[in-house]
Amino acid sequence: MKRMTLGQHFAELRRRILFTLAVFMIALVLGWYISPYLQNLLTRPLLMVWPDGELLYTGIADGLMIRFSLSVLFGLFITTPFALLQLWSFIAPGLHKKERNFIWPILIASPLLFLVGAAFAFYILFPFVFGFFIELNQSAPVPAVVLPAATDYLAFAVGLLKVFGIAFQLPLVLVLLNRVGILSRDKAVKMRRYAIVLIVVVAAVLTPPDVVSQILLALPMWGLFELSLLFMKDDRK
Repeated sequence: MKRMTLGQHFAELRRRILFTLAVFMIALVLGWYISPYLQNLLTRPLLMVWPDGELLYTGIADGLMIRFSLSVLFGLFITTPFALLQLWSFIAPGLHKKERNFIWPILIASPLLFLVGAAFAFYILFPFVFGFFIELNQSAPVPAVVLPAATDYLAFAVGLLKVFGIAFQLPLVLVLLNRVGILSRDKAVKMRRYAIVLIVVVAAVLTPPDVVSQILLALPMWGLFELSLLFMKDDRK
């Protein structure tokens, strides 16, 4: 294979960055048109536990800001796999076969784990969390009208999706640490009790202040930790 000069490497990198930006701009424009459907999708779990509920627009520009923010999120969602592919195509020629066999599964597994975590939050966690908050607000000891701000609700929902998507990267991080020689399987097994405590603390910090949502994050993370042990190597192997 012909070796490239430093200038050629920078030109190749610039070309791939421009391609990625072009894909993002196209996805951003597409996201602008489908953002109402995205808003409807994100609001559906709330309305399922609160059929007569309504969201409040507190500012005249709320509709514009919601549509733009959802467009950006959609653009990032679509562009990220393409950006990872461009990154892989750029660095792969300079890697040894063993390094390529190690890295490309990570680039594939990371987005998939994020999607699994976000789907878990959307279909499992959201009904419990939103049901808890609606019931709590409606049972207030003083007369209250429940009218959540649309911007606050969407920020809260998207934030939970991100939290679970990132939390489900745990097995990838552990396996990566194992393969680079930082964390052996034996050491991870010995640290299990501390890992469980840390998982519980993280779940309590990252989720709303109700036991159900904290358990719904802690249990999958614990399961992912145990699953990671199956793919980790011992020091002697």
